[in-house]
Amino acid sequence: MKSLRLLCLPLALLLVASTTSFGADEPDPAQIEISVGRLLEQGHYSRKKLDEKIAQVFLKNYLEGLDYNRLYFTQKDVDLFTAKYGNSLSGDVLVGNTEPAFKIFELYKKRVEDRIAKNKELVKGKFEFTSDRTVQINRQKAAWPKDEADADALWRDRIEGEMLQEALAKHALNPPLKTLTRRYDQVLRYLHEQTKEDIIKGFLTILAQTYDPHSEYMSRSELENFQIQMRLGLIGIGAVLRSDDGYAKIAELVPGGPAAKDARLKVGDRVSAVAQGDKEFVDAVDMKLDKVVEMIRGKKDTIVRLQVIPASAADPSVRKVIEIKRDEIKLNEQEAKAEIIERPGPDGTAFRLGWIVLPSFYADMEHSGAAGAKSTTKDVLALINRLKQENVQGIVMDLRRNGGGSLDEAVNLTGLFIKKGPVVQAKEANGNTHVLKDRDSSIAWDGPLIVCCNRLSASASEIFAAAIQDYGRGVIVGDASTFGKGTVQTMLEIGRIMPFLGSGNNEAGALKLTIQKFYRIAGGSTQLKGVESDVHLPSIFDQPEIGESALKGPMPYDTVAPVDFEKWEHSLFKKELVSRSAVRIAADPEFRYIVEDLDAAKKRVADNKVSLNEKARRAEIEQDKVRKDTRTAAREKIKHPEAKVYAVTLDNVSKPELQLATNEKAEKPDKIAPTGPAKEPKAEVKTTPPAAEDEDALDEEAEAETKTVGVDPIKEETLNILRDLIDLSRAPKAATASTAK
Repeated sequence: MKSLRLLCLPLALLLVASTTSFGADEPDPAQIEISVGRLLEQGHYSRKKLDEKIAQVFLKNYLEGLDYNRLYFTQKDVDLFTAKYGNSLSGDVLVGNTEPAFKIFELYKKRVEDRIAKNKELVKGKFEFTSDRTVQINRQKAAWPKDEADADALWRDRIEGEMLQEALAKHALNPPLKTLTRRYDQVLRYLHEQTKEDIIKGFLTILAQTYDPHSEYMSRSELENFQIQMRLGLIGIGAVLRSDDGYAKIAELVPGGPAAKDARLKVGDRVSAVAQGDKEFVDAVDMKLDKVVEMIRGKKDTIVRLQVIPASAADPSVRKVIEIKRDEIKLNEQEAKAEIIERPGPDGTAFRLGWIVLPSFYADMEHSGAAGAKSTTKDVLALINRLKQENVQGIVMDLRRNGGGSLDEAVNLTGLFIKKGPVVQAKEANGNTHVLKDRDSSIAWDGPLIVCCNRLSASASEIFAAAIQDYGRGVIVGDASTFGKGTVQTMLEIGRIMPFLGSGNNEAGALKLTIQKFYRIAGGSTQLKGVESDVHLPSIFDQPEIGESALKGPMPYDTVAPVDFEKWEHSLFKKELVSRSAVRIAADPEFRYIVEDLDAAKKRVADNKVSLNEKARRAEIEQDKVRKDTRTAAREKIKHPEAKVYAVTLDNVSKPELQLATNEKAEKPDKIAPTGPAKEPKAEVKTTPPAAEDEDALDEEAEAETKTVGVDPIKEETLNILRDLIDLSRAPKAATASTAK
């Protein structure tokens, strides 16, 4: 198997999942444990030994991974485990002693069983919902309950909060008592379904992520999922799920998939129940994530019904039901695509602007260089050539929510916009640094260029954006900075590296291992800091809870020596672009809404609590309804500038006639967040969602809300900035006096 250099955003691509099980003649989990431990010691970029220091962090992460909201273990339990395993856990891994993983899980299981027994009695009590008390929403940073009595008090408030939430539900399937009782039963079923292999898999995943957030152990089934991604085909609804506080949350929608085409399911929606066809709903709250995925997947042309809590709902009691027909999902529908946007300028003169959406940096790594092999660079080149043929005056590369992919494609794509030269530097664990270069002197596009990014633009996206910025080739527009992932991973099939585990097959799974860090050609790193925008636009994603720095144990920021490169000779008029954009933003109600929603999201994160008073909660629901109605009424009075939008895909790029896009397709490409084939699946169950993935902090309701009325303010303003850049570039001498490069 080739070593794959991969750069990706840490999202769980659980389009396909199944419970791993080993037969009697399959690899011994203890031997897999030894192999993973040795590979981490010898192959990880940090070259850290599995010593006592790692053991202490590993133990802490494992306990939090099981009990992510600190609700079941007590401080006494934590102290007990620390005394017993705190200094020896790493040594246990290296000798294949799996006992700690099972002993810790065994006590966790008992704590959950005991707690649920108590909860079932508590929910039978009478609740008035008239107190002024509140309950903490996210306890990931809270102290462990000191003892059982402390835990009992904590749970009494949480039970009351759950009962109130169900009582407020407009479309509840059952009375609150029955719903919660069934939910607790489901938690028990989940626990009892866990096999020894599931436990070891979760244990080793936490071990790998103790080294850095992007290393992980992948079971056999997860490795198969990755290979499915590489083959670009599966059957389902085209939704990427992530575990979020007991819910399966919609992390992304696959472009062209049934859910994206249906358009009712939104990123940020949480699945509360699933039904097959016209059968009864099955409660999915606190269900194992791969089990939810299994229920949602199925045969082609069959129906699945999802009951979801909308991302746009201010109150978690709101539900809606969405029916979707399953279909074959061609992941090559996630290819790069473009639009030609024709609209009048201030003087009435028509502008033709090109907009290229790049979901990921994909590549057919098994057949790299072969005729017909998939390549981001090849696809984007075809789109650029068509845009040039249609006389566009400027191009935007839209990398919003692009989590990365192939390192080589990031280098080659940069080469379409610059003369030959260095693109990125890669540093090995031994300190050796080598430069990856574009060696083709031809330039596909030398006109005005903008790169649109946000906080979810990561890895390969950051390499491309950083190089464009360092060369002075284009203007970076969007959130204050990108994600901040500056590391490179490789995929190691354990059975091939440790042949005694499986005679070279994939039964032992794989280790995705961080082996390099990458740096800008100017010497700085994107690690933690990301790429800063030249023109900053308000965005609901622009929050400190999103990004590499919010993940557990990120690798540090550092620098290397810069390399020589030839900067672009044209001015970008950045100061003038910032000034003009600021005036428009101040007058745009959509940006005002974004700022309001961002402030509200920050306040919710800071407050981290929900009221247990029914009257107060209903007032909040009504207030949210009034807010939405007011905005809807205001939007109906606004007349947006007319524009013709033509869709250019790889399917029609060579056809003589342009295809007029619908408003929906033209305005929504960034919300249909794709999962490109170069992204790897994360662990089957991420028991502790990283802080950057905690979408309680990521208030997506503003974007979901604006999409319903066909408005994407980020896109509209980016096009305005591109138009300004075109204008200024036509008369650079007149603008030079008041602008700077």
